[in-house]
Amino acid sequence: MRLIGMLDSPYVRRVAISLTLLDLPFTHESVSVFRHYDHFAGINPVVKAPTLVTDDGVVLMESTLILEHVERLAHPARSLVPGDIGRHAQHQRIVGLALATCEKAVQIVYEHQLRPAEKQHAPWIERVRGQLLAACRLLDDDVAGRSGWLLEDRPSQADITTAVAFTFTRNMLPDMVGAGDFPALDAFTARAEALPAFRAAPYDG
Repeated sequence: MRLIGMLDSPYVRRVAISLTLLDLPFTHESVSVFRHYDHFAGINPVVKAPTLVTDDGVVLMESTLILEHVERLAHPARSLVPGDIGRHAQHQRIVGLALATCEKAVQIVYEHQLRPAEKQHAPWIERVRGQLLAACRLLDDDVAGRSGWLLEDRPSQADITTAVAFTFTRNMLPDMVGAGDFPALDAFTARAEALPAFRAAPYDG
């Protein structure tokens, strides 16, 4: 399989780390949707990261859909999603919060970096900022007091996506999410980032 996209994207990175933890072989191609647009379009005309090209040549996109597919390829014992229905609901809640963190952080980054200053809408930015901080607070509450992982005795997709989202947000928006603002989330993310699977797909923003 081929994973296309830059590791400064939390969506690309969560797929890369997941593939490693699922023990599924893949090659990673650092292709930017901005700097290498034409090259990316040659792989996926929609130019959307992450893109996964399966062994059969099927082109997949959207990180959650990619992860749903690769879960079916992996040995069940390596699954990153809890089988118990109660824990699964908790898992989906945490993943949703982490993905909301990614989404709101990306919206703010794009607003600041891609939209001219005179066209930026301050009330919109403040609204998105409030959503971002609310998601971070809820995640911080979820990980507070934990010395291990969120739902299992090994990392699940909830752990992966939470840590990846917070690393991205803290690096891209240090003025909004500063060191010490979310201490439990800081400590949890540090534990996750120390894992070999995370180190194998380092954030390169």
